[in-house]
Amino acid sequence: MAMKIRLARAGSKKRPFYRVVAADSRMPRDGRFIEKLGTYNPLLSKDSEERVKMDMERVQYWLGHGAQPTDRVARMLEAAGVLPAKERNNPNKAKPGKKAVERSEEKAAKLAAPAEEVAAEEAPAEDVTTEEAPAEEVAAEEAPAEKK
Repeated sequence: MAMKIRLARAGSKKRPFYRVVAADSRMPRDGRFIEKLGTYNPLLSKDSEERVKMDMERVQYWLGHGAQPTDRVARMLEAAGVLPAKERNNPNKAKPGKKAVERSEEKAAKLAAPAEEVAAEEAPAEDVTTEEAPAEEVAAEEAPAEKK
């Protein structure tokens, strides 16, 4: 008998609530299960202790007897420290396509152009500096003025 540790949905429409169960893999998702191992309430905040509750002793028992956790349950067990973290395939599907990248580059270039013009206008004003006389000459000019 192939055993799975998986989520069985409960709760009403648009208000999901899940039971973490050990079940035969051939049984329906919400159907017959062998043992209830915990609960998962996705409506609670991620830092809430009530979000995921599991009887870790029983989970260890079923894992020891060959039960395979589903991907979602495996992630919960990894977060709890029961299973070692495993590297997953993260496809590039979320990355924008070529055309979207080109459009964003064009938009960035258009936005940067006025900023460059403003910087170009300010730059000559900064480059033109009044030539200051050396400190000795300034001191010499001020000294006779004080004598008068």
